[in-house]
Amino acid sequence: MPTFRVPGADLDVELSDEGGHPVVQLHGLTSSRHRDRLMDLDLGRGLSGTRLLRYDARGHGHSTGRAVPEDYRWPALADDLLKLLDHWFPGEKVHGVGPSMGTGTLLHAAALDPARFAGLTLLVPATAWQTRAAKADIYRKNARLIEEQGLAAFLDADLAAPRPPATVGTPETGPDVAEHLLPSLFRGAAMSDLPAPEAIAAIEVPTTVLAWIDDPAHPVSTAEALVGLLPKATMEIAHTPDDLARWPSILCEDVARHR
Repeated sequence: MPTFRVPGADLDVELSDEGGHPVVQLHGLTSSRHRDRLMDLDLGRGLSGTRLLRYDARGHGHSTGRAVPEDYRWPALADDLLKLLDHWFPGEKVHGVGPSMGTGTLLHAAALDPARFAGLTLLVPATAWQTRAAKADIYRKNARLIEEQGLAAFLDADLAAPRPPATVGTPETGPDVAEHLLPSLFRGAAMSDLPAPEAIAAIEVPTTVLAWIDDPAHPVSTAEALVGLLPKATMEIAHTPDDLARWPSILCEDVARHR
């Protein structure tokens, strides 16, 4: 796979070029292209006739990174994304799709450069604004746990947590991140939040927000708040694995509509 150099990292990039509309697919915190595939969050698998750019965020998967928490703040990841788009799709409007951290990255990029995007498909947006502080504290505790007791102690706690009903049947997976980088990733996430509500309200890009129930890290309340703020947004909520299985077709419809 080709790599793309950004300050402090080499990003591992994959382009599926079937011509047509450009699409960029992101992933969530501690995940990667490969891990999202296992978790049924690789919505791009249903696309055809597009130029689909997938990449591992800095410090994730096959991309490199530094043990610098500020590198993993969502605005820094958005800067990486915009550099990638300038290189691979210069001057074109792109459809963006991604879960959780990927959603945060896309919204920061769209707030900076809304003309860059033809549409957005945002999956399971994470805690934001009022609900962010408590989650940030958990991220900082995770970082200390890994530093003091090792990755196995973190995995024992993480894998014991209840899973959202929509994800039943998907395999249990661990972080696709080198252990020495994980504390920095968590601290960077703790420093991150969605753009301010007034900045979100200025993103006049057609958007679909896909949420699922019973996940405190990705509460439906964030999805509802985004739909209330974004001028051109709709929402669907997954309750079951069958609902989750529909998401690739929703992305196909979004790309066809927004191209």
